[in-house]
Amino acid sequence: MNAPVPARHIPHSDRAVDAIALVGPTASGKTAAALALAHALQPQGGAEIISVDSALVYRCMDIGTAKPSRDERAAVPHHLIDTLDPLLSYSAAEFAKDATRLIQGIRARGKTPLLVGGTMLYLKALLEGLNDIPAANPEIRTHIQEKAEHIGWPALHAQLAQVDPQTAARLAPGDSQRIGRALEVWTATGQTLTSFHQSAKAQAPDWHIPIISLEPQDRAWLHQRIALRFEQMMAAGFMDEVKALRARGDLHPDLPSMRCVGYRQAWEGLDGGWSEAEILERGIFATRQLAKRQITWLRSMTDRVVVAADAPDALQQVLQAAAAHLR
Repeated sequence: MNAPVPARHIPHSDRAVDAIALVGPTASGKTAAALALAHALQPQGGAEIISVDSALVYRCMDIGTAKPSRDERAAVPHHLIDTLDPLLSYSAAEFAKDATRLIQGIRARGKTPLLVGGTMLYLKALLEGLNDIPAANPEIRTHIQEKAEHIGWPALHAQLAQVDPQTAARLAPGDSQRIGRALEVWTATGQTLTSFHQSAKAQAPDWHIPIISLEPQDRAWLHQRIALRFEQMMAAGFMDEVKALRARGDLHPDLPSMRCVGYRQAWEGLDGGWSEAEILERGIFATRQLAKRQITWLRSMTDRVVVAADAPDALQQVLQAAAAHLR
């Protein structure tokens, strides 16, 4: 049993909320809670959901992302789902701009925007503002890639930890895209990603967005849900979904879409001749690691309202927390 994270009391503000953020680690029950909250808000004009998820933006990736069903999306309008082909990339900066536009549009329609998901970097970009991080430098990027091929990404992750420990702490040792980008910025500017983010925070937009966070008291509860979800994905045809993506011929495992948890392990398994049981095992392990990183991110957000995701009345607690800000 893990010690529960104490919920913080957030004083009610007389200012109208711009949106409500409903966050939490993967498999913590965010989709069900968001739909329940949207239903509860019907007497107050209703709600629309903005996905805060780096995987849900991609089309043709339905099973492995646990994408809300067609019925769920028909019941409540959803945004930033199925907007990109898997060949493309989508940044936190693009999310912040899209979410800002969507929040304004939803509020203009008299509804409450609900920011729902677990990609904390996206939410951070929206809440704390964008920064002046320089554009990609192909020459430096190539040099870092060559170095990674020689010593491996975990070794580069260790190097990043020496110069920018805060960024390294939130990245997995194999997260080649973000490790490479952080080292690229450091090499090009002599400044860390952390310093750029802190600069952006000083110029953050004046949002009033309460954060409700679904976090389990018992980590084993979350692990069981992750395992069950992955087993259900496999039974629903996840491997066929990945095989269809591979058959396109224009996708490769270094794309952000194919590095999503589950897809990465499935792709590697098909390349390596792993059994489905091994892909399942590795996929569950990787998803648990993702959840651990998400919880670390969440605990840095000290003004969040914590709801025990594994409590019998978790949904009711979410509704009560939201209602406190919507009076």
